[in-house]
Amino acid sequence: MFETSITHYLRQHSYARLRLKAVLFDMDGVLFNSMPYHADAWHTVMARHGLHLSREEAYLHEGRTGAATINIVYQRQFGRDADPDTIQSIYAEKSEEFARHPEPERMPGAWELLQQVKAAGITPVLVTGSGQHTLLNRLSHHFPGMFDRTHMVTAFDVKYGKPHPEPYLMGLEKAGVAANEAIVVENAPIGVQAGAAAGIFTIAVNTGPLDGQVLLDAGADLLFPSMQSLCDQWQTLMKECADLFD
Repeated sequence: MFETSITHYLRQHSYARLRLKAVLFDMDGVLFNSMPYHADAWHTVMARHGLHLSREEAYLHEGRTGAATINIVYQRQFGRDADPDTIQSIYAEKSEEFARHPEPERMPGAWELLQQVKAAGITPVLVTGSGQHTLLNRLSHHFPGMFDRTHMVTAFDVKYGKPHPEPYLMGLEKAGVAANEAIVVENAPIGVQAGAAAGIFTIAVNTGPLDGQVLLDAGADLLFPSMQSLCDQWQTLMKECADLFD
């Protein structure tokens, strides 16, 4: 079922095999069902400033820094970047608007998938563009025992955000593994681009409103319609990885 995708990845990168030791997880839209709140907050605040960003388009920019998202809209409407004070003001408003929503729930299937990963002796690593200071508390509450700070990459750790490969390259470094010893799980196009650019086998889970082809075009090696679907098929994927090299 997955043999063609795995074989194509190995040939593309000249690897002999995929030996899984770590899984690198994005956070928003993968572990937490938080993207509808982010999209709504971005749309609401942009409109307040006379800027046009639909909720659906917000999904295309998921994973970018706040400044980069604001400047994309400013360049489109005004042909220039926003000034630093404007960026700071809009992003602060967006954070406040997001905080008005209920606390995001775990993405269905995420907890069960992490349990399978841990049970197999595979290291889960968090790679997020988020800079939320409550990140550790949220993760420890909703995913107890799954992540520790030594295996997290956040906005505070990198110079370049997604779609640059640096976040996922740093994730490999923190896990102490090579690119062909890990899998990326992402839901956003620029996150998929980052994982692929880092040379890692990248799985896209389409947990938002985007056409799945967008994620495949971004470089995903496999596409699943949800985290629950990936969770349900995880053992089959792991078996096919192993069977390729028996």
